Amino acid sequence: MGGWVVRITLVAPAVNAALRQVRFDDAPPDAAGVRRARAAAAALPRHDMAFTAPSERCRGTAAALGLDAAVAPELGDLDVGRWRGRSLDEVGQRAPEEVAAWLSDPAAAPHGGESLLALVERIGVWLEARKEGSASPYGPAREGRLLAVVEPAVARAALVHALGLPASAFWRLDVAPLTATELSGRAGRWNLRCGHPLAEGVS
Repeated sequence: MGGWVVRITLVAPAVNAALRQVRFDDAPPDAAGVRRARAAAAALPRHDMAFTAPSERCRGTAAALGLDAAVAPELGDLDVGRWRGRSLDEVGQRAPEEVAAWLSDPAAAPHGGESLLALVERIGVWLEARKEGSASPYGPAREGRLLAVVEPAVARAALVHALGLPASAFWRLDVAPLTATELSGRAGRWNLRCGHPLAEGVS
């Protein structure tokens, strides 16, 4: 691999009602979120290729940021199975034991969807493929700068994988809307530049 480096900027999408209500749902960014994304567009770091997760919120944010982003299904949000469409409060009232298991055991998937361990593994596979020169569209001799608009859970999973953290650290990582987290990978390791707002007052 030599001196080849890949730099990946993970951008958290703009807010919508589901995020404000802590609801397991997908919807486009609201009007305020779109305005903030448009204001942040000029602050995006230089990149050679852009991706977006398939959710409406991520695709809407990518569009508001002016990105020509390829949809990457493998960057999809955590699959919460039968909890989809419900708020965390609603699920907690109906099935408190299930929520407790989900929050305490990274291998648990009481909702019938994807466990946190499975999410971390899936996102780790994507990251490592970007780091391998043979899998990169840039070739092993050129530095690659990638940008991806992803849900907060995906950014958390990427950090857990890249830094070799225990999966239990997932819940201790905060990823605010319209912030950028930068990872640089080379020769078997990842380095982190922690999340920062894309523009003044954007949070």
